[in-house]
Amino acid sequence: MEGVPEPHSGWTFLTNHARVLAVIADNHSARIRDIAAHCRLTERAVQKIIADLEQDGYLSHTKEGRSNIYRIEPDRLLRHPAEAGLSVAALLSLLAQDEAGRARRP
Repeated sequence: MEGVPEPHSGWTFLTNHARVLAVIADNHSARIRDIAAHCRLTERAVQKIIADLEQDGYLSHTKEGRSNIYRIEPDRLLRHPAEAGLSVAALLSLLAQDEAGRARRP
């Protein structure tokens, strides 16, 4: 089926929710199609993840014309007890450093 990313087998360090949030942090007006392509997810999966993040208060959006502009709540704490006290901002700062380093690599 065209447009569906290749499946990934095996485990990964980041959840799809973290990946989607990182893409939105990089571009607050990213289209669902672009987020899906970057994260190698289906558009439907990204819609569900965004709905989850909005429902739990990590993300909100406003409409500007036909586009969504997302707002991340950086002070929200991560959900898992093992990350107690860590904020969304702390997670995103780690991911942003990784992205910056990745862009410099040949």
